[in-house]
Amino acid sequence: MVTTCFYFQVHQPTRLKKYTVFDINHSHDYFDHQKNEAIIKRVAKKCYLPANKLIFDLIRETEGKFRVSYSISGVALQQFEKYVPEVLESFKELAKTGAVEFLSETFYHSLSFLYSKEEFKEQIEMHRAIMQREFKTTPLVFRNTELIYNNELATLIEELGFKGILAEGADHVLGWQSPNFLYRPQGTERIKLLLKNYRLSDDIAFRFSERSWKDFPLTAEKFAQWINAVNGNGQTVNLFMDYETFGEHQWAQTGIFRFLRQLPSEILKHPDNNFMTPSEVIERYESVGMLDVHHPMSWADVERDLSAWRGNMMQNDTLKSIYALEHSIKQTKDEQLINDWRLLQTSDHFYYMCTKWFSDGDVHKYFNPYDSPYDSFIIFNNVVNDLMARANNRKIYNPIEN
Repeated sequence: MVTTCFYFQVHQPTRLKKYTVFDINHSHDYFDHQKNEAIIKRVAKKCYLPANKLIFDLIRETEGKFRVSYSISGVALQQFEKYVPEVLESFKELAKTGAVEFLSETFYHSLSFLYSKEEFKEQIEMHRAIMQREFKTTPLVFRNTELIYNNELATLIEELGFKGILAEGADHVLGWQSPNFLYRPQGTERIKLLLKNYRLSDDIAFRFSERSWKDFPLTAEKFAQWINAVNGNGQTVNLFMDYETFGEHQWAQTGIFRFLRQLPSEILKHPDNNFMTPSEVIERYESVGMLDVHHPMSWADVERDLSAWRGNMMQNDTLKSIYALEHSIKQTKDEQLINDWRLLQTSDHFYYMCTKWFSDGDVHKYFNPYDSPYDSFIIFNNVVNDLMARANNRKIYNPIEN
């Protein structure tokens, strides 16, 4: 038997406007509301609404045999509620099917695990609260921002009560081992690790419309044969990808929706195949061994490391500066100030500063709303300077400290 486990990341950042040095101390509105609204409405039309309807139809047509999971960032949910409430409602309808699982993550899609464990835990609790409020569910499986993972993270997540965690099935970590099995993270006792099969995932997410690819065109029948080949050589094929793959990154004209519509029936033609959510995979299968991951890995770029977000001095300096403000920001107890500070933690801001222009350069340029990484760096640091000034102006008077 082999299980297909679909996980989709749903996230949209709150992009910054062109905030100049002349705006410091004069304007505290950092975000490009018009652009954020336009982008999320565009992606809703091209991806979220048609993809959600298709997933709903497939669940109904297969009588719940087709099953998927989502991790929706808190900042995405806030924008759905504000700009496209029909998208939020469509996710709620999916939740009612009983065939969809919602995973946990940091509310602000942040890199807080790497810089502040306290902030990291607070954002997880915030995300748990919004999942309970919107979908009446408490997630049992955790997915860190951009699948950033190591042993330390798994240990902390186990302490927080989760029963599973997702990670990239990176070759340099797995060696001769396969991503199609469950593992137990080094240093943990119970939690199970689900690894992305990046080859098959990326065949859909990145290579689907690539005409120079040797397997173009990718059909549901062909892909199902690749899944069938895992029978006897694995427990689960974990297909992890951005939800925007459907309709936004791979346009409808490529046939991506037709592919998704045909895929469940093709996979289920094999009597030993099924679909499960991550929690169901964890319940069904035992770990086959222990996996030791000392250095953080991610699902980004060919390196599968952290260089997409902190591969140069600009990124490292801004990351350090934003997290250095934690104590002074939180001390103000100003909810708007704290929210602005947390919105600046979203990993996309640092991704935009990436200067890698080699194998992954086109990908970075595609997602970057700025003319250059340096523009992103300048704008971000102008905002940080204003944020620091606001924190200083609101600093609570402490007679002992003064």
